[in-house]
Amino acid sequence: MEKSRKTFVDAIDKMIAAASSMHPDELLFSYNGILYPAAVCSREVFQALESFEARSDDVILAGYPKSGTNWLSQILTDLIAISQKKTPGRESSVNAEDVQEFPYLEVGDAEKYERMMKLPSPRFMVTHLRPENLPKSIFKNKVKILLLIRNPKDVAASFYHFSNGLATLPSYETWDDFFTDFMTKKMAWGCYFEYLSEWNKYADQENIMTVTYEEVKENPALAVKNIATFFGIPLTEEQLQLVVERCSFQSMKKNSEKTHGTFGNIIFRKGCVSDWKNLFLEDHNQKMDKAFEEHIAGTKLGKKLKYDLYCKA
Repeated sequence: MEKSRKTFVDAIDKMIAAASSMHPDELLFSYNGILYPAAVCSREVFQALESFEARSDDVILAGYPKSGTNWLSQILTDLIAISQKKTPGRESSVNAEDVQEFPYLEVGDAEKYERMMKLPSPRFMVTHLRPENLPKSIFKNKVKILLLIRNPKDVAASFYHFSNGLATLPSYETWDDFFTDFMTKKMAWGCYFEYLSEWNKYADQENIMTVTYEEVKENPALAVKNIATFFGIPLTEEQLQLVVERCSFQSMKKNSEKTHGTFGNIIFRKGCVSDWKNLFLEDHNQKMDKAFEEHIAGTKLGKKLKYDLYCKA
């Protein structure tokens, strides 16, 4: 198994084991007014993260939980491999001597940022954080960020199943209970509508490219091509097809045990659009439609989400 993949799986197993011994009330903690999973993040990590020095050639993927970050991570790591003249998926595409870190910027121990200074460029990072909680150096050094957003009803539906399948998050007896927490800012990583509102302030910056889960699903080849162009990675037709093939839901689910361990079954559940229709009732629709209208409709990100197309019953 690739060393980087083993690091990833081992880190997840460790977090799940830590959470399993916690009381349900201890699973989340608050930092600067936002809740985070205690087995995954810590105050010490957030404090150390503030002074993290980003490089201008870092590659960052930003997305709220359950927006498709594991999916887009696959695409970006494959594109980075291609940019380094390596073939995605081959054992030889990873230098076993490289020091590897868990890719989520806010996850791990406080010393990880020191170790990351030794990582070769380009460093790939993923984050669920809002922009105001990211290190200032990311924006100062104009690091390129791929911002991934997804229609809020599918985010909620996916987050509900995810919470009930993963020990690091509180579980819910009913969808109603979860929906209430989702709409009243009691979720890990904070309120999704506030997340969208905050990122919307940065959406016009030239070093930020926004993609939606739905558009990648609709035309993966075009999405991969556009992402590669944004990061300045030339692709042959053959390379493009290889990335598209490897990032299909079927392919990722099939390889999930190798890539994500037992966590794979929880992450790769359905990978579809409009699964929210299996959970939302009229009351839920009305509440979320109203919240969307108040927080994000009319903004650049709000328009990009095509709410009427994907979220109207």
